[in-house]
Amino acid sequence: MLPAVIISLITIEFLAPKRFKTSSAFRFIKWVIFIYSFIFISSYIVGMLFNHEQHAIANRAKGPYWWAYWVMLFGTIILPLTLLLKKLGNNPFYLLLVAFMIKSGRYFERFVIIVTSLHRDYLLDGNNNLLSYFEYLIAYFFFGFLLALFLLGIIYLKDRIKHEKSIN
Repeated sequence: MLPAVIISLITIEFLAPKRFKTSSAFRFIKWVIFIYSFIFISSYIVGMLFNHEQHAIANRAKGPYWWAYWVMLFGTIILPLTLLLKKLGNNPFYLLLVAFMIKSGRYFERFVIIVTSLHRDYLLDGNNNLLSYFEYLIAYFFFGFLLALFLLGIIYLKDRIKHEKSIN
C-alpha cells in the first residue's frame, strides 16, 4: 500500500508541480516508515532477549537460508534508518525504494520463518500453522492503530491546507 501512495504522490508532483503540498505528505510517510522500523527493531530485540529457542535464531542467521535472513534485516531495519539522513530522506524516489525494500523485507521475513521452520521442523505443533486468537487480536489492533495514524495524517494535511488558504 505504501509504495502505491508514494507513486501516486510522485505522479501528482510531476503532473502538477507546486500545486499540492506533497513534501508534507512525503515527510509524513518518511516518519511512518521510521516509526514502523523502530517497532520492528524493538520486537526483534525483545525476541532476541526473551526467546527460548536461541538455536532457531542462530540457525536462521547462519544456516542454509542465511541470505534471506540478512536481506530481511537489511530491508526492514537498516535501509529505513537511512531516511534520517537529510539528503536521502527528502528524495521521493529514495523513499519509494525504501518502501519497496520494506515490502520485500516483510516477504523475506515470512519466507525465513516458514522455510526455516519447515526445514528443521521448529514448529511447536508439527505442521500446525494456525495463529492463536491473541495473535489475531494483536494484528487487529495494530492495523487499527496504523489506520488511525493515516487518518490523523489526512486530517492534519487538510487542516494545514485550509490554514494556508486562509492566510492567502
